[in-house]
Amino acid sequence: MKIQKLKINQYGKLNNKEIEFSDNINLIYGKNEAGKSTLLSYIVNILYGISKTKKGKEYSDFEKYKPWSGEDFSGKLIYKLDDGKTYEIQRDFKKKNPKILNESKEDISKEFPIDKLLGNMFFYEQTKVDEELFLSTLVTNQKEIELQKNEQNVLVQKIANLVGTGEDKVSYKIAMDRLDRRQLEEVGTSRSREKPINIIEKKLKEIIEEKEQLQAYKEKQYETEKEENIIIEKLKTLENQIKVYQEIKIIYEEQEKERQKIDIKENLKKQNLEKIKEIDVKIDNICEQKKEYEEKKPKDKKYFKYLIIPVIIILILNCILQSIFWNKTIISVSILIASIFSLAIITGVVTGKQRKNKQLEEDKWKQHEILQEKQNLLEDEIQILEKNNKKIEEEITLFNNEIKEKSVKKKEEILLKYPEIEKEKIDFITENNILYNIQNLQNDISEQKIKLRSLEVDRNSMLPKLEQLANLEEQHVNLKEEEADIQKLNTSIEIAKQILEKCYEKMKHTITPKFTKNLSEIVSKITNGKYSDVRFNDEQGLIVENEKGEYIPVSKLSIGTIEQLYLSLRLSMIDDLSKEQLPIILDEAFAYFDDERLNNFLKYISNTYGDRQILILTCTDREKKSLDEQKIKYNLIELI
Repeated sequence: MKIQKLKINQYGKLNNKEIEFSDNINLIYGKNEAGKSTLLSYIVNILYGISKTKKGKEYSDFEKYKPWSGEDFSGKLIYKLDDGKTYEIQRDFKKKNPKILNESKEDISKEFPIDKLLGNMFFYEQTKVDEELFLSTLVTNQKEIELQKNEQNVLVQKIANLVGTGEDKVSYKIAMDRLDRRQLEEVGTSRSREKPINIIEKKLKEIIEEKEQLQAYKEKQYETEKEENIIIEKLKTLENQIKVYQEIKIIYEEQEKERQKIDIKENLKKQNLEKIKEIDVKIDNICEQKKEYEEKKPKDKKYFKYLIIPVIIILILNCILQSIFWNKTIISVSILIASIFSLAIITGVVTGKQRKNKQLEEDKWKQHEILQEKQNLLEDEIQILEKNNKKIEEEITLFNNEIKEKSVKKKEEILLKYPEIEKEKIDFITENNILYNIQNLQNDISEQKIKLRSLEVDRNSMLPKLEQLANLEEQHVNLKEEEADIQKLNTSIEIAKQILEKCYEKMKHTITPKFTKNLSEIVSKITNGKYSDVRFNDEQGLIVENEKGEYIPVSKLSIGTIEQLYLSLRLSMIDDLSKEQLPIILDEAFAYFDDERLNNFLKYISNTYGDRQILILTCTDREKKSLDEQKIKYNLIELI
């Protein structure tokens, strides 16, 4: 992989700057504060994204390099991978994800996975090198090797760590010592005292003994609660029974209300019957009266019979007198007139009497008809009353049926509501015994509540002991969890130690020989054979063979030689980092190199890494002079 070109719109102090890189050595020159470190930061952050967290620094990269004025905080970088494909990265540093373009300038950003924290992982997918590995191997800056003479042992340790573990910040011995120390301090052993595991085991033993003494109270509590539950269930049953009785009582009360309606109907029927009897009496009286009138009913009399006798008498008497006084005309006429007058009077009297009797009989017959009409009206009234009584009887029958149906339905609802109550018991409940049964049930409930209260008093008296037991159980659980955590930590430390030891052994037999071999070759070349063989062992650490064939500890060497070793070792690792031949970036890495070491090193990297891109950032002209003297081709980039 080679960086071809970058364009910085605005990033820190760099503004509107374009830089083209060559395929091999690029010498980036600039005085202090000219922006070399800013340029390096730009390259890393455009590839991996800029961080807004401080990561132990005073300011985050975002805060540090964000321009003070203007909104533009962006740029782009063009690079080519070893397979010949070219990519362009355009990044606005205010946004998490960049835009990735292929050779045809097509946006292929979505072809790469997105991490929630890190954003688009395109560069990792292409190289399998994350930002931390990139900075710890491919980038070497002055801060890593800028040590005082009395601090050179730190650099020696970093070299030993690299050779021994493959990571300059990781020491097998220190790591193992720390694990042992942490295991002792945070766990402890069976022979230690007052360590976490010992303290917990002691507390657990004390708690278990105390719990055994209080266990009897828990068993008694269990029995008490069991008895309380039985009583509570019994109370529930009794209360349900009372509810059943009360609901049935309501049924009976409703029936009573319905019966009152029936009683009203019955009373109405009774009143109607009494009225019928009264009317019957009236009818009988009318019949009697009618009977009397019927006996006095006018007969078809011939009133002339009352008239014929007086007429005959008068006629006979007239004849007799006429015969006596036949020769006396005046007397005869007088007798005749008197007879006629008598007959007239008799006829008038008889006729008047006849008329009077006839009117009297007619009046009596009219009274008879009036009585008959009254009788008819009374008989009609009886019919109406009897019809009403029949209707009342039907209503009474209907009411009785409805009462029965409602009673059956409500009892069925009660059975559904209280399934534990047997049907026979409900059927056995009568209106007469219901209050008696309710009273008995209330007495039973009172008795059970007294028992329950007594059990509550007993339970409350046990509460302090039970609370103490509960606290002990909670402490026991917590201690067991702590013990489990400590055992887990102990197991983790043991596993870590085993893995560390296994990895260390593997490193010693695989990676370490490779490192030391590569390192020996590099050291021999850059020191002109002064030091030819570098070894690492557990007893002496890192040792190097001098011209006399003697092995001396690296710590005995000069700081310049140690810097050479450290830089050489990092170079020896880059071939194994990625399938891509990533650029080597050296930022003020030769501060403690003398001219000879600098010439040797530049010659070495030029010959050895001619197929890689190398970026050398410096504030001096030493590197330029050395490259010019050795006629090594390079691309000069000046930051002004």
